[in-house]
Amino acid sequence: MNELKKAIEFRESGKLLESKTLLLDLLKLYPSNPDVWYQCAWVHDLLELEREAIPYYQKALELGLQDEDRKGALLGLGSTYRVLGMYEQSKVIFEKAIHEYPEDNEYRVFLAMAKYNLKEYDQAMEILLKLLSETSSDTGIQSYKKAIQYYSNKLDKVWK
Repeated sequence: MNELKKAIEFRESGKLLESKTLLLDLLKLYPSNPDVWYQCAWVHDLLELEREAIPYYQKALELGLQDEDRKGALLGLGSTYRVLGMYEQSKVIFEKAIHEYPEDNEYRVFLAMAKYNLKEYDQAMEILLKLLSETSSDTGIQSYKKAIQYYSNKLDKVWK
């Protein structure tokens, strides 16, 4: 679909209002196309219209958005919920994304942020410390990998 490609080109070149206008027109023509809904959500987010982006993300996912775009929509929706203070909804989306894509660590980072906002500090730190120890190539981190992992869920414990 050439019009969708043009809308994406507008977005990528910073012509966000042009992209939004074209995408809203495309939604009228292709209301069952999840890619159009996703691109519409994305451009709303970039325009700092996060609350308006939510239904576009939801509809894109509901319509069966696939592959990398699905991954992006899950991250976008979860992140949008979080920045709007909808922390529980954010947590649910990121947990769902982790279940669907267990190898994609970006969801764990964003889940840790949502848990922080929910004052689940211990769980947020545990996620980040484990992720750091598992993914860092830093020699110092790797030297203490076992200790970092061991203490990741014992941050409040005081040994006597």
